[in-house]
Amino acid sequence: MKNLTFRRAVPTDADAFARLMADEAVFGGLLQLPYPTPELWRARLEQQATDQDAIHLVAVSDAGVIGSAGVFPLGKHVRRRHCAGLGMSVSTAWQRRGVGSEMMRRLLDWSDNWVGYLRLELTVYTDNAPAIGLYRKFGFEIEGTHRAFALRRGVLVDALAMARLHPQPPRLPTP
Repeated sequence: MKNLTFRRAVPTDADAFARLMADEAVFGGLLQLPYPTPELWRARLEQQATDQDAIHLVAVSDAGVIGSAGVFPLGKHVRRRHCAGLGMSVSTAWQRRGVGSEMMRRLLDWSDNWVGYLRLELTVYTDNAPAIGLYRKFGFEIEGTHRAFALRRGVLVDALAMARLHPQPPRLPTP
């Protein structure tokens, strides 16, 4: 993890996101579509730039953006304000080298210690054992299986619903 930096994603990262998400080994594990454009990513990143309820981090090496991870609100319903979603991607060359763990550590610190989300949710394809292992390592538990969750390479695939509850929810100071 030498020479890696982590920071918020910015609109000028759009070209790097288009390259990262053009790799089928990356987008095939996500709900992204093939053939992303920098314009599409620029619009997404511009929208995220002012969202204080969310964070979108990038991992940057000498080669540029090599990973992306974020925590985002799941909707505006008042009774679900304590919940957020989590998503992550790492370039193929950098997988299983600690990048995902470091991004996860940073996202959980932000979520637990600064924003106060009490429940984080994600979905992960059932055949993505490395990602499932990473999520379990950070306290996510399997809550169920979504059958025929998404179309990938012409086949409907299942996904696991996983969630993590805040391990030490904020409480009032003792008098």
